[in-house]
Amino acid sequence: MKYQEMREQICDICNKVWQLGWVAANDGNISVKMAEDEYLATPTGISKSFITPDKLLIIDGEGAIIQGQAGYRPSSEIKMHLCCYRERPDVGAVLHAHPPTATGFAVAHRHMDDYVVIEDVIAIGSVPVTPYGTPSTDEVPDAIRPYLSQHDVLLLENHGALAVGADLLTAYYRMESLELWAKVQLVAELLGGAKEISRPNIDRLISMRGQYGVTGKHPGYKKYNK
Repeated sequence: MKYQEMREQICDICNKVWQLGWVAANDGNISVKMAEDEYLATPTGISKSFITPDKLLIIDGEGAIIQGQAGYRPSSEIKMHLCCYRERPDVGAVLHAHPPTATGFAVAHRHMDDYVVIEDVIAIGSVPVTPYGTPSTDEVPDAIRPYLSQHDVLLLENHGALAVGADLLTAYYRMESLELWAKVQLVAELLGGAKEISRPNIDRLISMRGQYGVTGKHPGYKKYNK
């Protein structure tokens, strides 16, 4: 996709993320790999509802600005994004947001590893809560790195959520699916507790990823203890 088209798509996703209430104030960030060692990224200090294509930055693999308006700089979370690209050559986009229900699980230090929603078993699999990391430091990439080989979606302890994808729409859809799953899980617990799908059916659902053209990683049937 050409740079201008991708700039417009990033802004569209930024606006959707803001409208859905997944971010407040200047929260959240998006990046897209455009070429080897070249990424489009949202700047820091701007509400996702106010971002326009001309405000986006082109940065290199170290987070240095290649092109951008004066006064704008990358998000303090860019180290987390760049870690995803280094660890996963198949990743073409990274989305970080604070969807309220899913973030509630992150704040409660509770993994989303109950296989209870058919679509999420296929598309996402279990979602672990990664260890705490102070934003803008190497603690965050260090915390998520061990999980990236098996997961496309992560909960960040006391922070929010992270989704990666081969492209931006895939990363966005995964974040959308995560938040809906969290809402369903919460409602089920209010009704007495979610009932997990049987193991044979879980295995069958996971095996269907290929026929649906689902890209990325899947942890299989995985439980976490905390």
